[in-house]
Order: sequence, then C-alpha cells, then structure tokens
Amino acid sequence: MFIQTEPQDDPNVMKFIPGREVLSTGMVHYLDAEQAAGSPLATRLFAVDGVRSVAFDQEAIILHKAEEADWRLLKAPVLGIVMEHFVAGRPIVEETPATSDEPEMIGEPGPEASELRELIDTRIRPAVQPSGGDVVFRGIDAEGIVHLETTGSAASFLSRIEAMLKHYVPEVAGVREFLDTATKPGLVTPEGQAVREVLEERINPAVAGHGGHVALVDVQEDTVYIRLEGGCQGCGMADVTLKHGIEVEIRRAVPAIAQVLDVTDHAGGTNPYYQPGKGGISAV
Repeated sequence: MFIQTEPQDDPNVMKFIPGREVLSTGMVHYLDAEQAAGSPLATRLFAVDGVRSVAFDQEAIILHKAEEADWRLLKAPVLGIVMEHFVAGRPIVEETPATSDEPEMIGEPGPEASELRELIDTRIRPAVQPSGGDVVFRGIDAEGIVHLETTGSAASFLSRIEAMLKHYVPEVAGVREFLDTATKPGLVTPEGQAVREVLEERINPAVAGHGGHVALVDVQEDTVYIRLEGGCQGCGMADVTLKHGIEVEIRRAVPAIAQVLDVTDHAGGTNPYYQPGKGGISAV
C-alpha cells in the first residue's frame, strides 16, 4: 500500500492520500481526541505527539500539527498508523444511531433553508475543505441571519461566504458564527477566566485607543481563540499585534497557554489585507 503525502499552503497542514476511499461522502473534522471518540483512526492519530487536529475527506487524511512539531518526525508514525488501519479493514468513523448526534438547528425548515444547505454542501464546503476547514449549516433565523459552524480555515472565508449566500438567496441578511452563541466550557475554566482578565485589564485598554477590540472566542486545552474587532479587523499589522503583543501578554500571564489563534474574518474589515478573490470562494 502506497500512501502519498501532499504539503499544503499552511506548513503545519499536510494531506496523507492512501490511494483508496477514506469517506464515501463529505468531510469530518476533529479538533481534539475527545471529539474523535467515534473514529478509531483519528483517535490513534491524536496519540501521536504534535498532532493538533485530524480531518477526513473522500480521498485524504488531513493533519494539522503543532507549530513546533517537525513533519520529518511525525510522518513515520502517522504513515504506520494509517497503513495498519487500512490493512486491518477497520472503519474510519464508527456507525452511531441516526438520532443521537443531530446538530442543533436554528429557525424553521423551509425553502430558503433547503436552498442554503444545498449551496453550502455543493459550492462552499468543497472550496474550504482542501485547506482543512469545514462549514456546517445550522439554520436561518426570522431576521434572515444564517448561522454557520466553521472549523479550521473556514473562519477566514466568512465575508466571502456571506457574499455568495446573499447573491443566490436574497432572503439572507447576514451570516453569524454559530459557536459564538453556543456554551463553551473552556471559557469558565481557570485558564479561560485568567485569559479574559488579561484581555479586559491589559490588552483591550491598549487597543481601544486605536478603535480596536479583542474578543475571547474560546479556550481549548492549551490554545486560545480570539477575534479582532473594530479597527483591528482587516488591519495590515494584525499578525504583528497578535504574535508580538497579544500572545506574549497572554502566555506571560497564563503559562498553561501554548498558542493564541486568530479566527477573525479579516476580509470583512475596513482595510482588509486578506483580499477577496485570491483563491477560495468568489460570489459568482
């Protein structure tokens, strides 16, 4: 069995292509070992030190590694696990009862919801999946706001996703990240509360002078997810601000945190440095 490896634009992401079907349809994305409990292969891959997330599509296993990890050391154990799994004929994802894990939906099903679901499944998900992202439709509410659950790189495409949905479905008034309204256990942990304190007492007073604001999205294990708002959204210095300012302050105050990730849709900012049209999704 020959397994091909394919580096991605993000040096921390790599595809492993086994030359046979991985999933019969769609894509699944696991952010940690707990989420991967229903997948024997993902569970074993998370046991490899340095693996941050695991995704499967129809032809590939897509891994996201920790920034400090080295693919030269990760490839051998990953290839061994993948080969052993396929040779043994084990399932990629174990069967679960159809009624057990249906995603929570917002709003009532209707023609707009059906049209939006089809558009997301046939045009948007195939555009974001190659970079390790995914989008799940969670409904459209009475105000015309479409609620989407994004994972991985998909968060950076939100403004283009919104433009496409508005173009094809006039009833759409906007797009909102579903997880922003969901209960997040990580925010009430000691680490989550400490990070919130750093943002409120040290960081936000400093960026407020530039019309900006930093919102805490979630804390998962040793990773903090933030969103840059106001004058910070779309700012060309956002990466510098994150790496040399925000992340340094958070890690100094909360040593348990290893990395801070920005999930901002910078294409929607006043002066976006992430210019629409450079790959990914276009409105038409």
